[in-house]
Amino acid sequence: MQKEKIQFGAKTIEFSLVFQERKTLGIVVNPDKSVFVKAPANASKEKIYEKIRKRAPWIIRQQSFFLSFEPLTPAKKYISGETHLYLGKRYRLKIIRSTQAKVQLKGAFLYVFVDENSTAHKLVEQWYDKHAQRKIREYADILTDKFIKYGVQPSSIEIRKMPKRWGSCSPRSRILLNTELIKAPRGCIEYVIIHELCHLKYPNHNKSFQGLLSKEMPDWEKWKNRLERFLS
Repeated sequence: MQKEKIQFGAKTIEFSLVFQERKTLGIVVNPDKSVFVKAPANASKEKIYEKIRKRAPWIIRQQSFFLSFEPLTPAKKYISGETHLYLGKRYRLKIIRSTQAKVQLKGAFLYVFVDENSTAHKLVEQWYDKHAQRKIREYADILTDKFIKYGVQPSSIEIRKMPKRWGSCSPRSRILLNTELIKAPRGCIEYVIIHELCHLKYPNHNKSFQGLLSKEMPDWEKWKNRLERFLS
């Protein structure tokens, strides 16, 4: 396997190149935005570069598409007055020293009662995880039922911390959803879930995948763009 790169305007496209016994050039953009190119054994570098340049706009679009699934939430200090998100709304953190550790959402505030054995950071993260497990799963169950008619049924749905992705699915039909989604509006959460459900039917971002995504969520682009901006 060779490491190659081409220049397309101001953009540098790096890719891994492998030669195989095949008739056509194949280009794959992976979720980590890496590019993998499979070329016919007798293909010249000039021809390969020429074809990649022709597909460069598509490659860049795919990389941008996957970029929307990379959480960019800035680090928090967990101090009073700090803004925290829940289901698309902003709440002010209010730290209160107490004999009982707990978190309460009330009005425009997220009250964090901290005792001598806890920290605001830990309590807030536990609160988010608890609500993510309940709310995201609730949305996922509703949407999963709608995909039964397509012969799509996840083997399992897991909600956990994911440093690089909002969601993913495995060849064994397991869907993973990021706990951090609980901070985004419901439409953004549903977009990620529907996106992964569509992948259980169509693994690649082909026309069939795009068609099913648009059918089940006609305004998906609005929610995709909002997700890109919302937690950045």
